[in-house]
Amino acid sequence: MTGIDVMPRQRPGLALGVLAGALALDVSGLGVLNAALPSVGARFGLDDTTLQWVMIAYAVTFAGFLLVGGRLADVFGRRRVFECGVALFTAAALVGAVAPDTAVLLGARAVQGIGAALSGPAALALLTEVFPAGPARNRALSVYAAVGAASFSGGVLLGGVLTQFLGWRSVLWFSVALGLVVLAATRAGLPGGAGRGGSLDLPGAISGTLGLTLLVVGVSTHGAAAWTALLAAAAFLVFFVVREHRTPDPVLPLGLFRLASVRAASLAAFLQYMGSVGMLFFAPLYLQGMLDYTPLESGLALVPMSAAVFLTANFATGRLLARHTPRTLMAVGLVLIGVGTALWLSTPEDGDYLLHVLPGLVVSGIGQGLNFPSMTSAGLTGVAPERHAVAGAVNVVAQQIGASVGVAVMVLVAATGGDQLTGYHLAYLTAAIACVLGAAVIAAVRRP
Repeated sequence: MTGIDVMPRQRPGLALGVLAGALALDVSGLGVLNAALPSVGARFGLDDTTLQWVMIAYAVTFAGFLLVGGRLADVFGRRRVFECGVALFTAAALVGAVAPDTAVLLGARAVQGIGAALSGPAALALLTEVFPAGPARNRALSVYAAVGAASFSGGVLLGGVLTQFLGWRSVLWFSVALGLVVLAATRAGLPGGAGRGGSLDLPGAISGTLGLTLLVVGVSTHGAAAWTALLAAAAFLVFFVVREHRTPDPVLPLGLFRLASVRAASLAAFLQYMGSVGMLFFAPLYLQGMLDYTPLESGLALVPMSAAVFLTANFATGRLLARHTPRTLMAVGLVLIGVGTALWLSTPEDGDYLLHVLPGLVVSGIGQGLNFPSMTSAGLTGVAPERHAVAGAVNVVAQQIGASVGVAVMVLVAATGGDQLTGYHLAYLTAAIACVLGAAVIAAVRRP
């Protein structure tokens, strides 16, 4: 017994809307506070090094719990786990919206990440249940990926608008409202089911979660604490790999990584989020701190990136995937993300938006629009349907580790600059080089 209900034929549009809405909730959860970072820092007296944890606290737990979320969805039922994840995300957003201090805000952001880790893998697996293989699924994946690819930069824009007019707390109130809408439509739009059976490997789940979490914490801190976290992460991850080889019901079937498509998709996901999230972390700091933009203006300044991502993913990438392999489009997309990031090396203290800011946003947005649908498709290529939730989790783990590591590394590199602007430029250069090198690796791999 699979425990999967038949999806009513007249409701695929509602199902796609629910799943895309949840994806927008999860992805924008990383970026929606981005434009509000200066306001949050001013409210709680935080410097840039501490302020990054408003983003990283979310990404750390999102990455750390994804594998568990994917396995829970396969074992206990995808809609059930999806609902639990969205509900947890929404409740945590409510706590963050009324947070009286930094500790409560960071704690709420961390719990939001756990909620996203539960709903994200289940959503992708539900999409493959609702839409049969073929043109319908390809179109649904294209729309789903377009929403996902545009949600981060779109969240930055929304955060800027809300912060300007209603204050930074309104950003989290919006997440509460969107979460309630998704929950209200879930039962009507998505198939139910009791899960596919099996057990949850608790030692594997705990060690994998702790290993991934400590890995991100280690690269996000400095000094002795960083080395302690990294050594502990290595120990947990080694135990996790050994455990997964031996258990009959692994949290992560390591055989997935024998697929070249899964490896390439994971690398592409890591690098896209390293480049794009790292770039957008510095965007409001540069636009508001050096060009004197308001939060609204800095959010509006990023609209071209959102538009480029959405239009490319929704109207171009699907057609290109019919003629080219995902590997080709991932490589081209990463090169464009790297070039777009590198264009910001020309930004001066009194920069001109059209000359210094806009070109990099558009080029990077086109690259993201090419890469995101391609890596989503590649991450499921050759994977058995019963493994789609955990395969989706692997891809999102790579995204969130890329976001966490990317922001942490770029902040660390920026701190080595002689002045603030030089530091920003060094950070952009680091991300650009990483994206181009990753593209070369993906392009060099040939399917056997």
